[in-house]
Amino acid sequence: MLQPLKTVSSESFDSAATLHQAYEYCRLTARRHAKSFYFSAQFLPGHKRKAIYAVYALCRHVDDAVDELNEPTEAAGRSAVARWQAELGAVYANDDLPSSDLSLVMRAWRDMLSRYRIPGELPLELMRGVLMDTHINRYATWDDLKSYCYRVASTVGLMVTEIFGYQKTETLHYAESLGYAMQLTNILRDIKEDAMLGRIYLPQDEMREFGYTEAELKQGEINDAFRRLMKFEIARARTLYAEAERGIPLLDRDARFTVLLAARLYARILDRIEAADYDVFTRRAHTTFAGKLRSVPLIWHEARGL
Repeated sequence: MLQPLKTVSSESFDSAATLHQAYEYCRLTARRHAKSFYFSAQFLPGHKRKAIYAVYALCRHVDDAVDELNEPTEAAGRSAVARWQAELGAVYANDDLPSSDLSLVMRAWRDMLSRYRIPGELPLELMRGVLMDTHINRYATWDDLKSYCYRVASTVGLMVTEIFGYQKTETLHYAESLGYAMQLTNILRDIKEDAMLGRIYLPQDEMREFGYTEAELKQGEINDAFRRLMKFEIARARTLYAEAERGIPLLDRDARFTVLLAARLYARILDRIEAADYDVFTRRAHTTFAGKLRSVPLIWHEARGL
């Protein structure tokens, strides 16, 4: 789902990189490849912002490790993420490894985990989700797709919620919902790109229900059946965004604006899809930097009332 990381390399940093350099590498990774995410994170306190970058950088590299495989088989995928699993295990086990034995991303993670309690099962579950792309390219139902979305997106929401801070465990339910909403938004935006990789994430039963075929999708055909299907999926995504927003008042106050801004900006991709008459085949729905800036005052005012 993400584009390969090509413009930022850990080799550009000294092998004896300081902790500052490790976090800087994570920041650059987020800035180059997650523009809305990066924009929203600017409004967090510095210590939370750095931790968020570290989470994103790990997710990014794990995804790239699989996406860049010449032969994307399940076995090759497992081999590709083995390095990250090993480093993650060492960091969580508090092994007394010298920094030079860890990647820049995991150096940042080791420091981050001294401040935030992120369950080790969450990044491992993310890795399982990324590996699903090596052997699953169709999803029979929404429940099946939802399991995938949990692994590749809701786990991220759960990790960053530990950084945002909260008091009630019910907050985690809403973090899951935001992950579902954002991943479904990705899926609707990236239908063409995914189909070119042989992946169709739209639930098969719903495609049949609306009378839209795989052949039509691969040809990029926009007809009434496709429009009805997209309207249905967009409505589902918006319901999930609305559910997720119910949890924002449960977060620490200094994170509420960031989360509300991120959710609203990402949801606007759905608006762009609608404005283009559901044409996700010849144009890519996105929000502009100017549009993001214009959004800040109103959303800031709303967040203050949460």
